[in-house]
Amino acid sequence: MTRGYGRDPVGSPACDNVARAPHAFQLVVPSPRVPAVLTMPPSLEARQLTRRFGTFTALDHLTLKVEGTKCVGFLGPNGAGKTTTLKMFTDLIFPTEGEAFVNGISVQQDRRRALSSCGALIETPEIYGSLTPREALQLVGAVRGMSAADVRERTDRVLEQVKMTEWANQKVGRFSKGMKQRINIASTLLSDPDVVLLDEPSTGLDPRGVAEVRSIIRGLKGEGRLIFFSSHILSEVIDVCDEVILINRGKLLFYDTLANVNARLGSGATSVDAEFLRPIADADVARSIASLAGVTAWSRLDERRVTLTIQGGPEKRAEILQGVAGLGLGLVGFHESRSALEDVYLQEITTGES
Repeated sequence: MTRGYGRDPVGSPACDNVARAPHAFQLVVPSPRVPAVLTMPPSLEARQLTRRFGTFTALDHLTLKVEGTKCVGFLGPNGAGKTTTLKMFTDLIFPTEGEAFVNGISVQQDRRRALSSCGALIETPEIYGSLTPREALQLVGAVRGMSAADVRERTDRVLEQVKMTEWANQKVGRFSKGMKQRINIASTLLSDPDVVLLDEPSTGLDPRGVAEVRSIIRGLKGEGRLIFFSSHILSEVIDVCDEVILINRGKLLFYDTLANVNARLGSGATSVDAEFLRPIADADVARSIASLAGVTAWSRLDERRVTLTIQGGPEKRAEILQGVAGLGLGLVGFHESRSALEDVYLQEITTGES
C-alpha cells in the first residue's frame, strides 16, 4: 500500500514504507507486490470494527459494506472516528474487536494481499524537501515492489493526473502545501489501485488548494475505482461524492446516496438548487417552474438561484430537470440542495449525541 511519507512508527505491523522522522531516513523494503486479480467489484467492509484507547471508545462496532466503482464520503465531525477507521483498514492500528476487509480479504489476517490493490493517504504525510516529485515517486514505487519500468510509466501518468508534470524535476521543498498534497495523492495512485482511501485530503489547504484536490478526485471517478475519503466538511462531500456515510462518536448513523439522504427531510421530498445564467423573475418561477408536475414548493436563494422542493425519486428529478431545461430560461446548474443536506447532517449529529 502506498502511504506517502511521514507517519508510521518504524517496526509497527503496518510499516511497509519509510520511517517517519524526516532527518532519520530509513527504507523498509517489502516483499515484491502481490498483484490482485479482481473478479468482483472493488469493496471495503467493516465487521463489528471496534477500537478502544484505554477507557475511550474511538470506534464502536462499525459494520458496513461499500461496494462498486464510485466515490463515497466518510463524513463526521472532528473526533468522530474517521481516521481511526481508515487506519484499521490499512493496518496502521489493530482493532480491539472486529475485522476490516478490502476486496473481500481480511486486512488483519492477510495484510499484504488485502492491501495489494489499495492505495491510501492517511493524515498529512511529509515529503522530503530535497527530492523532486519524480524521485519521491520512484522511492514509493521501490518500496511498493514495483518494477523500474512500471514506476517510470506510472510516474508520468500520475503526475499528469494531479497536474504536476511541469514541476516533475523541481525540488519539493519549494512547493506550496497544495502542490505537496497533489504529490501525496500521486503516490497513492502510483500502483494503479482499485481502492483509494483518502483521509481529509484538503485539510489545511487554501481555497485554491482545496479546489485542486477536489478536481483531482472528480477526475478519478470515471476510472473504475472505489474512492473512499473522509471529511468533516459537508460541502466537500456534496461536491464530489455519490454516496455518504455519516458517523459520530464512533457509531454509524447512516449510509445512503446523497439523493436519499436529502429525502430524509420528510415525506420523500427532495430539495434541489436550480441556477440560471441570468436573473430570473419570481413570475417566471411561479408560472413556468413551480407549475411543473412534482414541484411542490420553491424559495429564492438569490437573483439567479432558487430551491425547488420535489416530490418523488430520481426519475421525477430527471423529468423536472428536463422540463426546466426546456423552458429556455438559461439553466446552468441543477443539484441537491446544500442547505437541505446541512439540515440532515446537523439533525443526525444532534440526535446521535442526545
